Amino acid sequence: MRELTTIAELRVVLDGERRAGRQVGLVPTMGFLHAGHASLMQGAAAECALVVSTIFVNPLQFGPGEDLESYPRDLDGDRATAVAAGVDILFVPPLAEMYPEPMATSVSVSGVSAGMEGASRPTHFDGVATVVAKLFNLAGPCRAYFGEKDFQQLAVVRRMVRDLSFPVEIVGCPTVREPDGLAMSSRNAYLDVDQRVAAPVLHRALRLGADLIEAGAADPDTVREAMRALVGAEPLARLDYVEVADPDRLDALSTFDHHRGRSVRLLAAARFGTPRLLDNVGVVVPVGE
Repeated sequence: MRELTTIAELRVVLDGERRAGRQVGLVPTMGFLHAGHASLMQGAAAECALVVSTIFVNPLQFGPGEDLESYPRDLDGDRATAVAAGVDILFVPPLAEMYPEPMATSVSVSGVSAGMEGASRPTHFDGVATVVAKLFNLAGPCRAYFGEKDFQQLAVVRRMVRDLSFPVEIVGCPTVREPDGLAMSSRNAYLDVDQRVAAPVLHRALRLGADLIEAGAADPDTVREAMRALVGAEPLARLDYVEVADPDRLDALSTFDHHRGRSVRLLAAARFGTPRLLDNVGVVVPVGE
């Protein structure tokens, strides 16, 4: 595995690989890699001749008072994970390389970014879209792999790619979970012992919502209420939101009538002390009688 730190050398290497006819697979990350990240890298390695993964803790997507300075970092561990997962190039740019001067340009994706995470973290998705647009510009034509765990982020990136005609194919990959259902996340490292025991309630609530839909729940509000009640019964959980949404537009559903036989997405976020976790599941609405 080669480790690169400058934009110029990354461009030279990837342009050369494409000239040689090799498909480039890109896996953007903020580091502190876990099995979920490794699954994205392995997916890219299975489908692409060359895999490049980026590690950059992007300050633009952190709001005031969020965990930018304390965000977990372990570059040595990340290198080992990347090698084992089949990464060929690890791009680890310093902050001054990515943002040599204060950014005067940002990318904003309306609609899909408005609710849920967008409402709770108003500047977050502009920061995500801006850094991902920059990484796509640096990497050039490629297949880019993102986890479904951050489902709204995936929807934002997909819409940005369509709107701006990036020569990038977005590949969404299934969420990787702990044995008790907790979605793998770098922020799980913040959980203390009791919070770690409580945290899977988020996934249990989503599974309850999915079960209700499969059993013929009358409307989305019934599902939302049941999910809220389950998370609310956990003393260590402070619910931010639960939602039943269209999987493409991510607008909140008021009825299942137009989604019968189609998938909907259930999404949730909650705090367990300081750590804020999010999760989602997909479910197909029954056609009915």
